[in-house]
Amino acid sequence: MARDVRWDWLAPAVRMAAAGHGIHPLAADRAALEWTCFPRVATRTSHPNAQSVSTARDFGLTTLRRWTVADRADDIAIVLSELLTNALRHGADHPAHPVRVALVQPARFVLVVVADPGRQVPVLKEPDYLAESGRGLHVVNALSDTWGCTTPTDAGKAVWALFSVRFTGPRPVPVWGRSQLPGPVTATENL
Repeated sequence: MARDVRWDWLAPAVRMAAAGHGIHPLAADRAALEWTCFPRVATRTSHPNAQSVSTARDFGLTTLRRWTVADRADDIAIVLSELLTNALRHGADHPAHPVRVALVQPARFVLVVVADPGRQVPVLKEPDYLAESGRGLHVVNALSDTWGCTTPTDAGKAVWALFSVRFTGPRPVPVWGRSQLPGPVTATENL
């Protein structure tokens, strides 16, 4: 079902990730941006159930194939799974604010963003080697180029991971209407 969706939850993560990597549209050296069009964006809203992580992983892999990403698709899918698992485990306690997943593809990068209503910022800690959990951020740190978290607000936070990628052919130019970050867009689906 298509409906109007606000980008308020996604824009801070995109700005934060892009600012330090020369892919931000407000960067001083616009020639270095390699932007031929606005970035591609694919979003989904996740529900706290047993299938949502595998559904999000499938969504990520399908989106990356559609975008002709030639490498790192498995790394991106694993990181998406880890970030969503953490969000559902630690931040999905506010039913008024859903857990959201986004893939953003500006230039030669793919940005994974998972937003949840929790206010607790993820911290990379030394794992307990006997525990069965607690290694997710180490996986994110090892597989992504960089990762971070937006400053929590009343609506929660967004954790993101950035990947440099190659494409199997020329990057297809998406058709963009009048929707641009951070304005309204249409068409979102629930996971």
